[in-house]
Amino acid sequence: SPDSGVYCEQSGFTLRGVLHAEAFEQAWRRLIERHDILRTRIEWEGLAQPVQVLVDAGQALPHIEHVDLRGYAPNQRSRELEAYLEADRLRGFDFTKAPIMRFALIQLEEDQYQFVWTFHHLLLDGWSNPIVIQEFFALYQALSTGGKAEGVELEPVRPFRDYIDWLHKQDKNAASGFWTRYLDGIEAPTPLPLERSSGVAPSYRELHLHLNETETAELQAFARSHQLTLNVIVQGAWALLLSRYSGESDVVFGSTVSGRPADLEGVETMVGLFINTLPVRAQLPADATVLEWLRQLQAEQIEQRQYEYAALSQIQGWSEVPHGTPLFDSLIVYENYPIQVTVSESDAMREASTTANTESADSDLELLDIRTFEQTNYSITLSVVPGEQLDLSIGFDPGRYAEPAIGRMLEHLQLLLRQLSAAPQRELGKVPMLTEAEQELLYEWNATEAEYPQQTVHELIDRQAKQTPDATALVTEAETLTYRELNARANQLARYLQEQGLGPEMLVGICAERSPELAVAILGVLKAGGAYVPLDPAYPKERLAYMIKDAEMSFLLTQDRLTASLPDHAA
Repeated sequence: SPDSGVYCEQSGFTLRGVLHAEAFEQAWRRLIERHDILRTRIEWEGLAQPVQVLVDAGQALPHIEHVDLRGYAPNQRSRELEAYLEADRLRGFDFTKAPIMRFALIQLEEDQYQFVWTFHHLLLDGWSNPIVIQEFFALYQALSTGGKAEGVELEPVRPFRDYIDWLHKQDKNAASGFWTRYLDGIEAPTPLPLERSSGVAPSYRELHLHLNETETAELQAFARSHQLTLNVIVQGAWALLLSRYSGESDVVFGSTVSGRPADLEGVETMVGLFINTLPVRAQLPADATVLEWLRQLQAEQIEQRQYEYAALSQIQGWSEVPHGTPLFDSLIVYENYPIQVTVSESDAMREASTTANTESADSDLELLDIRTFEQTNYSITLSVVPGEQLDLSIGFDPGRYAEPAIGRMLEHLQLLLRQLSAAPQRELGKVPMLTEAEQELLYEWNATEAEYPQQTVHELIDRQAKQTPDATALVTEAETLTYRELNARANQLARYLQEQGLGPEMLVGICAERSPELAVAILGVLKAGGAYVPLDPAYPKERLAYMIKDAEMSFLLTQDRLTASLPDHAA
């Protein structure tokens, strides 16, 4: 779906100062020449599998679109900018031409710009983005002040093809054996029975929630004291949430891994798409303690690392989930970029863009703000950004899920994170998930205790006949009975049945159509002290005969017009 916006990566940088357009373009040209991944295109027609084709730097020249919004009023300018960004995400890409990315410089004011960098996820992962941006600002600063790109000291770069070579050398059979065992018994994705959207919303949405500093510090302390990773704790909370939502004790969701092999020298500074998405299976025994369960989850993930090079498409093929059905519907993206690259993406880019004092003030270009947009192909994507305040966000399709349901999901996740760290020896089945407001509502809904008369139904009819004898008790198309009339007929029938010998522990069959007689028969039998067995007149004779015999009915009440359709019986 090239026009869907899925895996279109869009970063917007608000810049203030004097911008040198020629230096801006030259810096990107230098980066495209430096990193081979940035000048690849995709070939797939007539091939067994898609491949990346490297082109010469001269054939992958960057095109920077210039847009001028200075003539608009501030509010209208914001609307025009948002409209441009959304349209840009839906433009799609021509994968047969390099580079598979585009640039735009949108001038907002005389000294303020919005730089938009849009590329497909096929090229780069989140780890690579700050590396590229840091190098870009370093090159731009040198070029904008009259220097040369060659004078900028950059780390030696290792080509992405080295990673591809490493990937092809891995043991596919070993991976197949592991993932087949790991997913044994999983035949369908874990369902997410969330409140559905009432209408088709226009685009992908994200809801955010920040844990405060105290909550985050408590989580980090819990992780350190028990030798757990914060990522495993988040995954544990998500697994527990999925289990509660779906009602299943064996759940599967997706999780991204960096995919950068430790035995590939220089991999930390390589640029490309290394990230991989792997299934995480969590079995949740209700009597297991939080701590022992989290440790087991972490041990399984450590074992996974040996086989994380396998493509998700291969892993799904090794599972029992039918072809064409996704292995999971929800994804966790834990952005654990190394500190030397970025503490947070915004800080790294801002640090990279900081300009030193130069001979000309015209060289200053300040980075004011950064915002990024990414849309996966999963209906629910949880993104986690560690820091002093743990940032949680859920991206979702608003045409599929209602926004309030996603908001509640974030609240439940926050509460589960608190509970996991607060009581590590608690059993999983006893970890609470409901918010205080939901608990109050639950108790309110279930506060159904009430006084009611300890009387049988025919006694209640007796009482009602004394209180409101002329009130309507029964209505049919042909007849209406008051409580006095209904009760009188039932009493008359009860006396007759007692005269015939009906008493406790004796069964009376009632074979009648929906009519006043049916109501009278039920009440009359109860008033006489017996019990009734309903016999549907529409049943075959053989079925009615079996029921009468099997129940050992002493009496049978019916209507004159039905006697011919009844079977032979001894009642």
